[in-house]
Amino acid sequence: MVEKRRILSGMRPTGRLHLGNFHGALVNWLQLQEEYECFFFVADWHALTTDYANPEFIKENTYQMIIDWLSVGLDPEKCTIFIQSQVKEHAELYLLLGMITPLAWLERNPTYKEIQAELHQKDLATYGFLGYPVLQAADIIIYRANGVPVGKDQLPHVELTREIARRFNYLYKQAIFPVPEPLLTDTPLLPGLDNRKMSKSYDNCIYISETNEETVKKVSRMFTDPKRARRSDPGTPETCPVYAYHRLYNEPERTENIASLCKEAKIGCVECKREMAEKLVEALKPTREKREYYEKNPDKVKKIIEEGTEKARSEAQKTMELVRKALTLAD
Repeated sequence: MVEKRRILSGMRPTGRLHLGNFHGALVNWLQLQEEYECFFFVADWHALTTDYANPEFIKENTYQMIIDWLSVGLDPEKCTIFIQSQVKEHAELYLLLGMITPLAWLERNPTYKEIQAELHQKDLATYGFLGYPVLQAADIIIYRANGVPVGKDQLPHVELTREIARRFNYLYKQAIFPVPEPLLTDTPLLPGLDNRKMSKSYDNCIYISETNEETVKKVSRMFTDPKRARRSDPGTPETCPVYAYHRLYNEPERTENIASLCKEAKIGCVECKREMAEKLVEALKPTREKREYYEKNPDKVKKIIEEGTEKARSEAQKTMELVRKALTLAD
């Protein structure tokens, strides 16, 4: 029997997950768990790189995010779900990799200055923020992962991980770490309520965990085609965020029909949003029912986290034994 290739991916616990997270990452994770040996982790230490001054929300966000993962269909029988900070070996490998990583590699990280500019209100002139790509590398290679699912914007991070893995193997003349391959994934940008990218910082999200009533209310105030000032104006559905949701949640034939009606001004925006809201709520029903189940059964969630973390820790410990021997450190 051929062993499955191993995949590693994670998310920072910055809050409740929204539909942008679902279509941008979780849909892909659901497919990967069927094809690979997957390790999915909550990157709570990474959250501290930008939110070190306000860590009080990280624990609750971690728990709620794992419930979101389970509710959309991540299966602990098919993948390993764990919390980064509960596997202390990540920190040990991070320290050791920091010893061999050239400073110039970190300073040329393209997102280093971008995030600093985006979060200009926070003091990110810290060692932890500069060095987070090394922690990210440790997260990946400690499980000797063969691949990392990423969008194009994250390719530089994976390439840095590959360079660090190669450098370690070269310096200590042992092929301990596979050089992980980036698995490019389509990450469609689902528009938010205001037609910008869906983002918590824009307060324009539809959340997996909200109620049906909240979803319907949000849809009712979504931006529509700006050229349709009046009901009688012909529309351009390709530029309308509501139509983007129809394409995801309505039947293809009906979606095409709505586009034709919109272009001919035979359907109004209110009617269009009402139908889309119904389809969206219907599609989210199984997810929200499952989420309610896990909310009522916290012991099951706790057990899933404990078992996943124990499996991750066991794999990490095996790797660290090899690393210590390569470095001739006492075990």
